[in-house]
Amino acid sequence: MNIKNKTILITGASSGIGELLAKKCADLGAKIIMGARSEAKLENVKNDIINKGGQCVAVKTDITRPADCKQLVAKGIESFGSLDILILNAGISMWAPFNEIQDVQFFKDLMDTNYHGALNTIHPALPFLKDSHGLIISVSTGQAIMGFPNHTGYAASKHALKGLTDSLECEMGDSVQFMDIILGWIRGTNLRSNAFGPDGTQIRENKKDHSKESISVEECVEGIINGIQKKKRTVYLPWKLSLIPFVKLFFPWYLNRKMRQVTHDQE
Repeated sequence: MNIKNKTILITGASSGIGELLAKKCADLGAKIIMGARSEAKLENVKNDIINKGGQCVAVKTDITRPADCKQLVAKGIESFGSLDILILNAGISMWAPFNEIQDVQFFKDLMDTNYHGALNTIHPALPFLKDSHGLIISVSTGQAIMGFPNHTGYAASKHALKGLTDSLECEMGDSVQFMDIILGWIRGTNLRSNAFGPDGTQIRENKKDHSKESISVEECVEGIINGIQKKKRTVYLPWKLSLIPFVKLFFPWYLNRKMRQVTHDQE
């Protein structure tokens, strides 16, 4: 797939993976529709793109509000007339052992953003994606295909999203394409500092530095764009995550032990 002249809608585009994706795709000639809650940050990204000769529209969007998502899609279509790729990037995480959680209410916030936020965006975008035989991309995590310590609510929300897109893929046939981006630890984003802790508030302070198993946000975005261009169904970043389905099927005890070890190393 040639990204040039494609219209790409990206949620969570004001920072991290979403910001860099917007800029890199614009550099390749794509027309960018950006949504995020921070209007000031969005405008900065938009201005950077336009100042380099790119095409971009930015819309302040809270994806937990269906009306905001409808407005995001509508303004994008008003600006560019079509939609080719929807990148579901916005998300929030957690880091809390389940037995230390004081109140599970924040699990609803995780579901509202990671699942309902994606649902709210897909629904108004789908007719336009069908018209263009477009692509829906879930920027997800290994926790969407396995369990993970300290991330019970996050993994549950990502499993829900995976179930939604897999079911939609069955319904849509060849009219819309789907892609899963399965990520591990990514350096250069604020996902960890914004994650919920045991008391239901965001952690804010950074936990232990990422290990050598992590990849940079630049490597991550390069891998996503490469996956789009090669029309892959699933992209694993880093590549060794592609072993998860095999290990989960034949050696689930080993996978569980390994995940406990990885989590302990990151405490």
